[in-house]
Amino acid sequence: MVKGLTGKRIALGASRNTEEISMLIKKQGGVPLVRSLQGTVFLAEKEVGPDLKKLIQKGTDWAIFTTGIGTQTLLDIAEKQGMKQAFINMIQQSQIASRGYKTLSTLKKLGIMPLAVDEDGTTKSLIKSLDRFEFVGKRVMVQLHGEKAPALITFLEEKGADVSLILPYQHIPPETETVSKLCEELLEEKIDAVCFTTAIQVRSLFDFAREKGFVEDILEAFSKKILAVAVGKVTAEALSEEGIEELLVPKHERMGAMIVELSRYYHNH
Repeated sequence: MVKGLTGKRIALGASRNTEEISMLIKKQGGVPLVRSLQGTVFLAEKEVGPDLKKLIQKGTDWAIFTTGIGTQTLLDIAEKQGMKQAFINMIQQSQIASRGYKTLSTLKKLGIMPLAVDEDGTTKSLIKSLDRFEFVGKRVMVQLHGEKAPALITFLEEKGADVSLILPYQHIPPETETVSKLCEELLEEKIDAVCFTTAIQVRSLFDFAREKGFVEDILEAFSKKILAVAVGKVTAEALSEEGIEELLVPKHERMGAMIVELSRYYHNH
């Protein structure tokens, strides 16, 4: 029986579990190429402390939380700096929006029920939920997690909001050499597919391509011969925001399911 990935060169944007994913690709007859686009996400406690203090002093009309771990980390940083109650009071006095079930769970533990929530864990769904509210002249705090949320920020700014970002976790880009190599392979069509497992990996690739001025060429490579594969909805959303129209997403948001889906795709095409 011909395996679905026979002769296919599959690039992996992940930095974790790469050996396991590579093994799955090999079992399906493919050639795995680890091209980590993840970079490093670090706890930016020193950087965030002053931002948090300023935010508590100024207050905010809206507080938008996008990750459970980021929300919890802000609470932990506030506690360490003796500002936890002041931070909670500020949140309770503002309108709240949250994305993701873990974020919602963290807020519920504080007795806070958001006014706007997503339906499926995506930013697009959160934006839809926020669309009915008035933001002209409103101060809006947005908690991010190493990854930018351009669609959300653009939406808020276009609605007239005064947006301030707070990032308890910040991102150091991946090795330039790695991203450059992947771009070269994309432009020269030396690979068949790229598997992305986080939105940060998508941003790393496209930020680099923008800086070098060949985003259009990368998009063309994906639209012609190279398949973009996302592990789940949030990663798929980042790819769509960057302009990739055709992509493969497994029903189950798991790395193994992603490789099985990819193998099935090639077997049927």
